[in-house]
Amino acid sequence: MKNSQKIIILDFGSQYTQLIARKIREIGVYAEIFPYNISQEKFNQLNPTGLILSGGPSSVYDEKAPIPSIDVENLKIPILGICYGLQLIAFKNNGKVDPASKREYGKAKFIVDESDPLLEGVDNKQVWMSHGDSLSSLPEGFKSIAHTNNSPFCIISNTERKIYGLQFHPEVHHSTDGKKILANFAKNICKITDEWTADSFIENQLKLIKEKVGDDEVICGLSGGVDSTVTAVLIHKAIGDKLHCIHVDSGLMRKGESDQIEKLFDEHFSMNIKVINAEDQFLSKLSGVSDPEKKRKIIGNEFIEVFDSEASKLSSAKWLAQGTLYPDVIESVSVNGPSATIKTHHNVGGLPEKMNLKLIEPFRELFKDEVRNVGRKLGIPDWFIDRHPFPGPGLGIRILGDVSKEKADLLREADAIYIEEIQNAGLYNDIWQAFAVLLPVKSVGVMGDNRTYEFTLALRAVTSVDGMTAEFFHFPFDVLEKISNRIINEIRGINRVTYDITSKPPGTIEWE
Repeated sequence: MKNSQKIIILDFGSQYTQLIARKIREIGVYAEIFPYNISQEKFNQLNPTGLILSGGPSSVYDEKAPIPSIDVENLKIPILGICYGLQLIAFKNNGKVDPASKREYGKAKFIVDESDPLLEGVDNKQVWMSHGDSLSSLPEGFKSIAHTNNSPFCIISNTERKIYGLQFHPEVHHSTDGKKILANFAKNICKITDEWTADSFIENQLKLIKEKVGDDEVICGLSGGVDSTVTAVLIHKAIGDKLHCIHVDSGLMRKGESDQIEKLFDEHFSMNIKVINAEDQFLSKLSGVSDPEKKRKIIGNEFIEVFDSEASKLSSAKWLAQGTLYPDVIESVSVNGPSATIKTHHNVGGLPEKMNLKLIEPFRELFKDEVRNVGRKLGIPDWFIDRHPFPGPGLGIRILGDVSKEKADLLREADAIYIEEIQNAGLYNDIWQAFAVLLPVKSVGVMGDNRTYEFTLALRAVTSVDGMTAEFFHFPFDVLEKISNRIINEIRGINRVTYDITSKPPGTIEWE
């Protein structure tokens, strides 16, 4: 995506770096993340309008502290340092950074010392702190414009050079007016006027796809999720019937999902898709495999095998369309310092070389919520767009331990009851993601006069703004009771239901 005005974010390893980009995009300004050690040449080519230095776990005094390769001091563009970014600015400008007398983690309130365009319209002063080091003396040419009880220099500025520093994290949900501060930096300080919207994205991508594909044909794999579906609809809008959609039923889909996908594309968009039943192929390869990373790789490899077989029948197809998202790209790049990869993303890398097809990934720059907005603009029904996220490997990573048809069928039925009752209770749209997990644990139960020894099911439901952090959903007990009773009474093979009350962090949302 070509944007004449943009903000570049350098990642120093903060778990919140993606949130900075998302919040800035939400205000209609394009932002992109790069590792802290981006070369000066690459940075110059990007020609950003403003720069943000993210937080990170390091101290500026660490022997291997991440230091930018670019000449930050002489960029002549507005700069905002967040947490570690603030400390780096101070360190580079002869300020003093020391271990804080009291580590500050959690909510705090700042007090404004001096009005500034950065704080225009910021009424709620509650912010989120997470730091061990703090400024003990101001860097040269800077002044304090806000402080907290624990941080005498909570917000600093050099208005002449348009360089700012925040000791807190404005990007997180707990910083109540944090997005307003980021908006002020982008619009008041950087003077960005370009609008980043779903409409402008669609218009731009339709042109790019037509130019890129030309007279070639494209294969698109439909997983059944939002990302691949919106990808297919966008590409079809650009090139029409030169798009060939393939949906693989791996035997690890949600109940009725393949039929639902086929009906949506046929009736709503008049797009033909080919549905391939490959359940036996997937389950045989997964037999006896318990390690979650191995399961992910097996499922990814089997998808490639199926598509490779189908692609060979379409000699005119030169492109493979994927619903790769920006977080997939960021988390799959491992460099010293930036956020660690938590798990393998099965849809990033490797496919074109194996399949001899070129990749087309229109959403490689977008976050999940941005893809949903594009989908709505393209006319995809809300009932589909608002569905909870579903992992690429499907039920394969929601069956803990080895995978079998028996377990997949049990989990599929239990999960369907769970979601149905959430919808019946009017709670579905209050939850960011809900799903069931089949545990490799059996326990004794009593049904009627008979003893049972059957599987345990865990229910998971979380609220979240972005999936980066999440809180477990506080179900009314009568709803949980109804869900548990229905699952145990209607599904032979499960005799115990538990509810997961772990938040993220420390847990992840998915169990594997």
